[in-house]
Amino acid sequence: MDDRAAIAPTLPRSNPTSSYWQDPPHRISTHRTTGELPESVSTIIIGSGITGASIAYNVLDKPGTSSVLMLEARTTCSGATGRNGGHTKAASYRAFLDNLRDLGEEEAAKITRFENRNIKAVHAFAKQHKIECDSWEGDTVDIIYDMAQWNRAKKAVSEMKRILGEEDPAAQYKFHDALETAEKFLTEGALGSVSYKAGSINAYKFVIGILEIALIKGLNLQTETPALKINRSGDDRSRWTVETPRGSIRADRVIMATNGYTAYLYPPVKGIIVPLRGTVAAQRPGSKMPKEGLNTTYSFIYGNGYEYMIFRPAESMFDGDLVIGGCSTKAPEEGLYEWGTTDDTAMDPGIGQYVRDSAASYFGSHWGEDDPDGRIRKQWTGIMGYSSEGFPLVGNAPGEDNLWIAASFQGSGMVLCFLTAKALVTMMDGEENEEFNDWFPRVFRMSEGRLKHVFQGRLHEKAPMDLELKASFEPQLETKGCTIQS
Repeated sequence: MDDRAAIAPTLPRSNPTSSYWQDPPHRISTHRTTGELPESVSTIIIGSGITGASIAYNVLDKPGTSSVLMLEARTTCSGATGRNGGHTKAASYRAFLDNLRDLGEEEAAKITRFENRNIKAVHAFAKQHKIECDSWEGDTVDIIYDMAQWNRAKKAVSEMKRILGEEDPAAQYKFHDALETAEKFLTEGALGSVSYKAGSINAYKFVIGILEIALIKGLNLQTETPALKINRSGDDRSRWTVETPRGSIRADRVIMATNGYTAYLYPPVKGIIVPLRGTVAAQRPGSKMPKEGLNTTYSFIYGNGYEYMIFRPAESMFDGDLVIGGCSTKAPEEGLYEWGTTDDTAMDPGIGQYVRDSAASYFGSHWGEDDPDGRIRKQWTGIMGYSSEGFPLVGNAPGEDNLWIAASFQGSGMVLCFLTAKALVTMMDGEENEEFNDWFPRVFRMSEGRLKHVFQGRLHEKAPMDLELKASFEPQLETKGCTIQS
């Protein structure tokens, strides 16, 4: 992993795989508010995904805000947000025991509540501003095939209820045994399952909606204008200069909302924020799947990884489609070579095949025949960002006044980014207070110490050792899905 983490990221590449969500592209996909770049602005935001868009909205929503410029290397929202799986799902119990051990009860509870609050805020904002983005709220289920993962889920939920309280909305989970799981969720061979509240959304349309509001408020959006370098302004060390192929712009402050690409512009996070390529497919359901469509979203959890899946809600384009992603740990060396790459123009053929086959495998006899038009409607890749500790990095770059960062969302951008953007703007404006500290996790904040941690890969995937040992004395069921041959 050390060698993969040490690879320097590139700029976002031209001609990435075509994302289901961006087809067709929105009318502002190649928007440039002004024909020429301004020489000087108050704020530059680099990146037009959910983080950058939400930061722009929060900055411009304040009275008396001066000029805000957004730079996007490719088309609008063409990075991870516009290439995700459409899930607004926290699965907070999966990391809770690790957070409890490493951070203590207060911080573990704060992270859990933050994730739950963020999901609700995303859907509430879409509703309030009438953004047409297929926003759906309902139930999700985690189908569990591994005894250690089952034991971990049981223990984690018990601890969540003890610490957060039995009635806390963020601690509401329901367990289902193997028989009920098979009957209710149409899956075969699972040990059991756990259901809770979640949702789905067309994140591309959601972000486009935020940006359209920001444009009305005065945002200057410049697409196909990559930031090449960030330097201190030579004539005024209190300001920054951002270089682009179209010229340089000076700014009072610069915000990097660049996720897995951040180390390209800010080398101190090389090996601290590491890119990971993910693979997603939109599929037509099989002939035996419910004609009325599924009524819950899914994750399929095995010993060292998982897949996630949503259904497209009624009245959305291609309603009933299944969008499924994950699977990288099924590749040789548990997907090692997907780490460190920023190439979303390509797809690992083995992982691609696994994604194509996985939904039909999980639903087994309930799948039936493939649609006459073919199982796959579209398949694509995207670049996520992971940190050495498994948490976002949010705040002022150490020792660099007015150079800000909000990045590394661990493949859970829809669960973290929206309120993180609000938190960053609060920090930039110097408005941190006791109330702020009550809701924003301390462990997310940028610090010098966080630049010294060794990258370990994706965290919170495997069950703790004590649960693995316990599982070794209990019956195991065969893991569903397919295995990639090397």
